[in-house]
Amino acid sequence: MWKVSILTLFPELYPGSLSLSVSGKALHSGLWSLDITNIRNFAQNKHRTVDSRPFGGGRSMLLRPDILGEAIEKTFLNNKLPIIYPSPRGHLFNQDMAKLLVKEKNGINIVCGRFEGIDERIIENYNIQEVSIGDYIISSGDLAAFILIDCCLRMLPGYFKNKQLLKEESFGEGVYNNLLEYPHFTKPKVWKSYKVPDILTCGNEKKIFQWRLNQSKKITKSRRTDLWQKYLKGEKQNELS
Repeated sequence: MWKVSILTLFPELYPGSLSLSVSGKALHSGLWSLDITNIRNFAQNKHRTVDSRPFGGGRSMLLRPDILGEAIEKTFLNNKLPIIYPSPRGHLFNQDMAKLLVKEKNGINIVCGRFEGIDERIIENYNIQEVSIGDYIISSGDLAAFILIDCCLRMLPGYFKNKQLLKEESFGEGVYNNLLEYPHFTKPKVWKSYKVPDILTCGNEKKIFQWRLNQSKKITKSRRTDLWQKYLKGEKQNELS
């Protein structure tokens, strides 16, 4: 079982969307588990205050290191799993990082910040890994945690019965590595004058495969030049090996 332990100010958010569809089935079947702890449980006054103004001034509040530190020590340290803190200044989260996190066979810990964030001493003392889901700001680390968890779950062995699903989607494996996914079409064959490409109804699997691969290359080259360069680099390495 792959366990996700979370420290948050909003435990009522969970499991939320993670209890639905494939992730929900995997949760109920015991493929993974979710443990939620409210940071306010470790507050030191009757008002359950957990934050304070930053030294040096600032417009927002920081989670106090004494309170958050106790929460981490009583919740995370016994399981000895990596502690992740969603933060816009962290390493950019991607498919490769998700695969590495899933290799932590027992799971991961996540600290969800709020306000201005958390005291820097917490990050240093507990060797916390800062992870960013993109170059933008959102209101809560919980929102980022949902994205991070969902992506990791898709990498778990047994999560999908059809392993081919992971190979042909965006950021897939094999020939689709570093490529964005090709277009999809379903019934009806004609909709508002738009017609399904004839190649997809020809019945020739090799031709369909090549068309989809070419479409993935075209889309990646036009929309994500960074990925396209990675793809070309990988192709050159394959030719040399």
